[in-house]
Amino acid sequence: MSRLLIIGCGGVASVAIHKCCQHPEVFTDICIASRTKAKCDALKAKLTPVTATRITTASVNADVKEEVVALIRLYQPDAVLNLALPYQDLTIMDACLETKVHYIDTANYEPENTDDPEWRKIYEKRCKEAGFTAYFDYSWQWAYKEKFQKAGIMALLGTGFDPGVTGVYAAYAQKHYFDEIETIDILDCNAGDHGYAFATNFNPEINLREVSANGSYWENGHWVETKPMEIKRVYNFPQIGNKDMYLLHHEEIESLAKNIPGVKRIRFFMTFGQSYLDHMRCLEDVGMLSTTPILYEGKEIVPIQFLKALLPDPSSLGPRTKGKTNIGCIFTGKKDGKEKKLYIYNVCNHEECYKEVGSQAVAYTTGVPAMIGAMMVLTGKWKGEGVFNVEEFDPDPYMEALNAYGLPWVAEEDPTLVD
Repeated sequence: MSRLLIIGCGGVASVAIHKCCQHPEVFTDICIASRTKAKCDALKAKLTPVTATRITTASVNADVKEEVVALIRLYQPDAVLNLALPYQDLTIMDACLETKVHYIDTANYEPENTDDPEWRKIYEKRCKEAGFTAYFDYSWQWAYKEKFQKAGIMALLGTGFDPGVTGVYAAYAQKHYFDEIETIDILDCNAGDHGYAFATNFNPEINLREVSANGSYWENGHWVETKPMEIKRVYNFPQIGNKDMYLLHHEEIESLAKNIPGVKRIRFFMTFGQSYLDHMRCLEDVGMLSTTPILYEGKEIVPIQFLKALLPDPSSLGPRTKGKTNIGCIFTGKKDGKEKKLYIYNVCNHEECYKEVGSQAVAYTTGVPAMIGAMMVLTGKWKGEGVFNVEEFDPDPYMEALNAYGLPWVAEEDPTLVD
């Protein structure tokens, strides 16, 4: 028997909850908690008739540690799966420490208010020391390592797809295919069409912050920073074809540089169409991507949060989206003294995802790994005391679960490399 508290009830959480309910032998009890309890209740009403998993719901403000602590003490879960916003990671980690309960998430911490003077001081120091300017990084959560060790619990960071599955792919390649990995290129292609002139496939606030920021990559022991969308490549993705892709900063670069010995270069690329880029640049030019509050008719508003309210809700894109995603990693290195190349990837179909769980593939490819990460912790296949990234554990049970639970992967030897 296991009890899982899931905080969040958006698109990714909905997928993870659906998948948990498909496996009541592991997830005997789940509690869905969100600031909007009505969303949790609606999902419970939908799933209760078709699952043996016992579902309860709760209201919680994940910005308030005391509320999260009270809910954990009331529900007494074996683990907390954080599918809220990255802004709330530290609050939920603090609550897990206070109650000595395992913590799991899909994305690393970033602040909601990037103008906060105390945060800004630490951020600017890190920029100088580390060499990249992204607002999100692992240092805040890695700093909890000793606290989690002393509490005798584990925190599993970044069990989405990227980060998450991409890290497991790297651990699997290292275990089974290479004596030494020299380069990793992470490629994220979404060839889906939702029919809107402009929309984001996950939380607009997080998505637009990420793609409008400077890019960066890891090379020969240090960061190389680039201007936003400065580096473009075209790649022929299996089952999709040629797509434009752009180099971005992404958090798994940071953890893989730390955890994959000897790696010389790590890059992350994501595909974007020209229309998306044109819209984004226009919005940025007029200040709509700003996180700094402005005064409008006597009220303070944050431009990017106002924009989020105007854009289509990512969770509503499922019935409209057609096409496929392809996310994977291309590795180069050596095996038995010889040069070796490998491409591990998954292709996911938007329409099939919608038929199964009522979601488009972007939420599906994050929600399924979130469930699998929780499964690894609850079943004890992955265990430890402290703070961990996914690539620090045995990849085999996770890779088996990907094949079994909806995200089958392909390992292609001798692929075309990204120049």
